[in-house]
Amino acid sequence: MNKENHFKFATGVVGYPILFVLIIWFVFWFEVRFGFDFNNFGIYPRDLKGLRGIVFSPFIHGDLSHLWHNTLPLLILSMGLFFFYSNNAWKVLFLGVIFTGCLTWLFGRQANHIGVSGVIYMLFGFLFFKGILAKHFRLIALSFIVVFIYGSMIWYILPVDPKISWEGHLSGLLVGSILAFLIKRGVAKPKKYYWELPDYNPEDDEFLKHFDENGNFIESLPEEELEGDIEVVYDYKSNDE
Repeated sequence: MNKENHFKFATGVVGYPILFVLIIWFVFWFEVRFGFDFNNFGIYPRDLKGLRGIVFSPFIHGDLSHLWHNTLPLLILSMGLFFFYSNNAWKVLFLGVIFTGCLTWLFGRQANHIGVSGVIYMLFGFLFFKGILAKHFRLIALSFIVVFIYGSMIWYILPVDPKISWEGHLSGLLVGSILAFLIKRGVAKPKKYYWELPDYNPEDDEFLKHFDENGNFIESLPEEELEGDIEVVYDYKSNDE
């Protein structure tokens, strides 16, 4: 694949994240408008009925504050995923949602775990660790931007608030980090310079030729002796012509 295609802007980079946000806002509006309560569709750990929450819980939020705090991180991180990892974006989302939900179901407290925050932590873990592992300067820059903006989220993988599903957060971070280590194809590779190529010969390097055997810099290389005689031909034209 052409290297330029790794960072090619497409409508889906913005379109899909906006669609995700619109869906979760529509579900919340539907609950408020028609008096429904979808909390029972969340992940209820170690209960067969609670398995349905693996699919439904990311779309369900307890109140407006919960929804708003998840909206911007979901929008920004998913945009980063679709732009910088377009070849693996859907794979990361699908596997991330499923395995984050499964881990929450296995190890979470006996309560309904709802919200898209587990997916957000999964995106955070993937974008941060994948950029470091890929060693591409753009992806490394993305890793630092992500941790600079959302690094404080790390505190919420601990049981600091009984109302917060820290199990879902921790599950998402673990799953995203593991996916970053496992997914290798379709990721931009760091640029290789000519001295990193296997057929590189230091003796042919024009830059290294400016240094002597002691490492001293030589401003100008000695001119090579020319073999044979040099013949100079003059073409003379008189002014009378």
